[in-house]
Amino acid sequence: MVRGKTQMKRIENATSRQVTFSKRRNGLLKKAFELSVLCDAEVSLIIFSPKAKLYEFASSNMQDTIDRYLRHTKDRVSTKPVSEENLQHLKHEAANMMKKIEQLEASKRKLLGEGIGSCSIEELQQIEQQLEKSVKCIRARKTQVFKEQIEQLKQKEKALAAENKKLAEKVQYIL
Repeated sequence: MVRGKTQMKRIENATSRQVTFSKRRNGLLKKAFELSVLCDAEVSLIIFSPKAKLYEFASSNMQDTIDRYLRHTKDRVSTKPVSEENLQHLKHEAANMMKKIEQLEASKRKLLGEGIGSCSIEELQQIEQQLEKSVKCIRARKTQVFKEQIEQLKQKEKALAAENKKLAEKVQYIL
């Protein structure tokens, strides 16, 4: 049986996400071990789960590997002088980002109903359309979650009915 291509996006179902995390974490740890053994490479792997649980693998001392990494990156950074042109580009980029942040904050305030006194009728209609679109998405997601919960409850109901039937048969057998 051929596996389908996995779409790279967040898994919405918490149970499926946890199962996928566990399987892929184990696969990643196995690959790190194999790389260290087959290629005699110094490998260290650190994984934090969504619940902040730590998983790690080190083919040698983890702290030594981290220190070596820090020395290597420090050497690389110190050997790259920042050019004036690059510095100007970074300043320009930072200014653009600040403007974008201000625009996003203003948009957020308007969506929350703050500072809309100066908005034109067109802007208000646009905000209203955005909110309606958001509400539709939220309702669709809510409906999907309800359907999933209903399906789970139906499966649980079937399991309980089957268990109840078995118990009833046992009672009749005993009597």
